[in-house]
Amino acid sequence: MMSIRKAIVIGATGGTGAVLTMELVKRGIPTIAFGRSLAKLQQLAEGLGSPSHLTLAVGDANQSDDVAAAAEDADVLFHSANVPYHEMASKLIPLGEAIMTAAEQLGIKVVAVDGIYPYGKAQMDKVTEDHPKQPHTRKGKTRLTFEPMLFSKRWRRAKVMIVRLPDYYGPTANQASYLGPTLSAIAAGKPAIFIGTMRVPREFVYLPDAAIMTVELASREEAYGQNWNIPGAGIISGREIVHLAQQASGYTKPVIPLGKVGLSLLGLFVPVMKEIVEMLYLTEEPLLLSGEKYEKLVGPIPATPFEEGIKATIHALQSSSDHDHHAKRS
Repeated sequence: MMSIRKAIVIGATGGTGAVLTMELVKRGIPTIAFGRSLAKLQQLAEGLGSPSHLTLAVGDANQSDDVAAAAEDADVLFHSANVPYHEMASKLIPLGEAIMTAAEQLGIKVVAVDGIYPYGKAQMDKVTEDHPKQPHTRKGKTRLTFEPMLFSKRWRRAKVMIVRLPDYYGPTANQASYLGPTLSAIAAGKPAIFIGTMRVPREFVYLPDAAIMTVELASREEAYGQNWNIPGAGIISGREIVHLAQQASGYTKPVIPLGKVGLSLLGLFVPVMKEIVEMLYLTEEPLLLSGEKYEKLVGPIPATPFEEGIKATIHALQSSSDHDHHAKRS
C-alpha cells in the first residue's frame, strides 16, 4: 500500500466530496478542500472541528490554473465535483478536462467519482466492472464519454481510476440525489416525495461506506488505470426506507411516489426533475453492483445496515437543522 501524503478534494462541499473530505481527515491525511463557496467550505471545516490538517481552497474547477494552484503539493486528487443534471451534456467533459490538465501538469493521481448510468440496462445479476457499457439514455451516453477522456493516452503523467457508485444516501447527500430530498423532508416532519416506484427493492450505498472504499482504493498503486464498483449494503424498497426513516424521525407525514407524469409536472418548476424521467428505468429494473473485484484487492466491503445508516442520516439531518435555527436566532 502507498500512503497518501496529501489529498485534494475537488467539489468538497458536495454530497460525495464532503464525505471523502471527512474520511481523509479522520485518517489524519493532510487534505485540501476545494470548492467555489468559502462559506460552504468553512461550514464543512467547522462540522469537522476545524482540524489543523485541513486547508480550504476557493476556486473554479473549470479553470485548470485554479486547480493546479490549489493542488500543488498534493499527490492524490479526488474529482467529485458534480455537474447539474440538466447541464451535463455541455459541462461534464470540459470540467473533467480542466481537472485532468491540472493533474497532468503536476503529475498527480486522480480518483474520479462516477455513477452506474454508462452500464445501461443490467445484463448480469451482479454487474461487474467488465459489464458492457451500452447506455440507452442521454445521461448515460454523456457519462460514457467521460471514461475514454479520463483514460486518454494524452495524459502521460497523471494516473487515473474511476469509482462507480450506485444511488446513495447519507447525511451529506444533497437535493441532487434521489433520496436526499425524501430523507430531508421526513427528518423535518414534512410531506415528502419519493422518486420512482416504492415497491421495487434497489441498491443504495451509504456515503460514509463509499468514502472508506474510495480512500482504500486511492491508497493502492495497483488500483489506478481501472474502473472500480463501490457496492451498497444490498437492496431495499422505498417503502422500507420510508418506514425506517419515519421511525427514526418520529414523524409520519405522507410520502408520495413520483413516476413519469409527476416528475414531468415538477420539472416545470425544478428543471432537474424533468431530466430524471429518463433514469426511471433504474427504479423499475434495478442494477446491482458486484463488489468481487474490490474484495479481492482490499478485503471485506464496509456495509452499514440500512436500519443503522438511515437512522444516522435522519438524526444528523435533524441536528444540523437545529444548529441552523440556533445560528439564525443568535
